[in-house]
Amino acid sequence: MSAPGRPKREIPPRGDGAQRQGGAMSVLPAEMLRADGLVKRFGGLAATDHADLSVRAGELHALIGPNGAGKTTLIHQLSGALAPTRGTIHFDGRDITRLPIHERARLGLVRSYQITSVFGRLSVLDNLALALQASDGGRPGFWRPARAEHARYEAAAAAAARVGLGARTDRIAGTLSHGEQRQLEIGLALALRPRLLLLDEPLAGMGAEESERMVALLQGLRGEVTMLLVEHDMDAVFRLADRISALVSGKVIATGTPDDIHAHPDVRRAYLGDEFEGIYT
Repeated sequence: MSAPGRPKREIPPRGDGAQRQGGAMSVLPAEMLRADGLVKRFGGLAATDHADLSVRAGELHALIGPNGAGKTTLIHQLSGALAPTRGTIHFDGRDITRLPIHERARLGLVRSYQITSVFGRLSVLDNLALALQASDGGRPGFWRPARAEHARYEAAAAAAARVGLGARTDRIAGTLSHGEQRQLEIGLALALRPRLLLLDEPLAGMGAEESERMVALLQGLRGEVTMLLVEHDMDAVFRLADRISALVSGKVIATGTPDDIHAHPDVRRAYLGDEFEGIYT
């Protein structure tokens, strides 16, 4: 079975980094992010329980699981918002387990949050210009207004167009719709030039039309930036993901292609259930 309009991709499980196709060896994409044995305890509760996760360069990898499975806690640990009780995190081969959020962002590991975090009283263009300023370490010229930074604002306008807000650059961010604010938030994250973008429920609270716009935006980012997506909208997950990991009770119980995950008995039993049959056929 395969999702409507989405060709099946065959990506073998983690192994020696190579596979045989037509008698020749082809090398799999390099591993960009790896978490090994992540444990996060809050008193007697293990929110993540020896969780293992591997994200390959260039892929859109989805993390799914029922409410309370530990998805947000795992993302907090990957981004640096929470330190793990045990376990290690490597990014591009470097141990970042104890690095703070801003150091991870400098390396290219950037998070977009579940709740919108834009400057509501500033325009779309000013929001993006500030993000670009932060990413390049620049500052407005002495005694010159920020608007005089023409190159930065041109880049901000291009970033707005990239996330579908090209016609909204002068709008005050707080007056945008919920979906448009989420688009802007992804634009702010992209301004930091991420190599891997952590997306925490980007479709949360959206209607059907806004969800479709967000799915189109994420599809457009494929190949441009590696993404790890946490999302409850299973239709969107199975349309977008190259690989999916299922988290249950703090453990990753399966990782594979959408076909693999849909057919996995433990995943179906723990999360998808029979009601999912109508989505992924």
